[in-house]
Amino acid sequence: MDEILVLSAAAGAGHVSAAEALTEALRSCGAQAHHEEVLRLTNPIFKRLYADLYLELVNKQPELLGWMYDALDRPWRFQKRRLALDRLNAGPLKRLLRKSPPRLALCTHFLPAEILLHLRRKDGLRIPLGIVVTDLDAHALWLYRDVDWYFVAREETRVHLARLGIPEETIHVTGIPVHPAFAAPRPRREARLALGLDPELTTILVVAGGFGVGPVEAIVRQVRAVEGPAQVVAICGKNARLEARLRALPAGDGAPLRVVGFTREMAEWMAAADLFVGKAGGLSSSEALARGLVLVIVNPIPGQEERNADHFLEEGVAIRCNTLATLSWKVSALLNDPPRLARMRDQVRRIAQPGAAARIAAIALGAPSPAGV
Repeated sequence: MDEILVLSAAAGAGHVSAAEALTEALRSCGAQAHHEEVLRLTNPIFKRLYADLYLELVNKQPELLGWMYDALDRPWRFQKRRLALDRLNAGPLKRLLRKSPPRLALCTHFLPAEILLHLRRKDGLRIPLGIVVTDLDAHALWLYRDVDWYFVAREETRVHLARLGIPEETIHVTGIPVHPAFAAPRPRREARLALGLDPELTTILVVAGGFGVGPVEAIVRQVRAVEGPAQVVAICGKNARLEARLRALPAGDGAPLRVVGFTREMAEWMAAADLFVGKAGGLSSSEALARGLVLVIVNPIPGQEERNADHFLEEGVAIRCNTLATLSWKVSALLNDPPRLARMRDQVRRIAQPGAAARIAAIALGAPSPAGV
């Protein structure tokens, strides 16, 4: 089979979005590429464990999620137990790989990588494998031996993996893959007019993530109270209840508010914005940086998002608000300090990697990296 398989798992929306971006980039290189979300190929109980339980913990017990993240971050410690659990619940995925081995596979989640490496050892399937880490740090769950390519977001992560014994020649600092639409130039005024926004108003984009989790309503109320003329756009993802609650907010209660449900036009909404307000997910933050947006990080999920937030603050592309009561004040202070905002935007341009997907595709295909990415 000459097709390239891009494998993700819907434990959070970012893994799937990264896989879709990679699939698009591979096709742009002339390759046959197919994206498979592997939790569809597991039993319902296992799917709930990986996806639904994750979202429930994000909403109700994020501290427990953070504890689990830290407890499992022990390089090389839990691999045999993880593999035994995964093998019991991924029969359809194993059958798919055995029946139609792809030319190569790229994984944006550690679950399919684990299964594929097991099949390489057990069945002798010679499928080249690349692992695309979708956060700025590489947690121990991403660690495997005998991977052909590791694609990571930062030089620090490359050093970390190398010191854990991953061969240096297999580790590539590419950034986190985002859809090519986020790299396409789009004047802010044109984007605002196309979306029916006031082209003259500072535009603050509040993003709830693909599943609309977290205290989004409280965040929107705070952001609408910023000083000076502004408009607010709230992206609710697939959370219809959140969308309904936000639409019910009084029109005169602060800055004008535009409420958007699930959308595939995120690149356009980000092109229209001045600031990104939300969590510190690896994928959504990379999309925002690709669009030149300064980040306002609110209550990042303990674990990977806390670590992402640390990196963004260190690079000078974000401010962080841990107390919702001060959010409007912090955003107002930033907007009312144009030199500071300009410095942060310069830093965004320095670290953004909108061409990450194209670079990963070129490396995996053995082709020269496209010019300008």
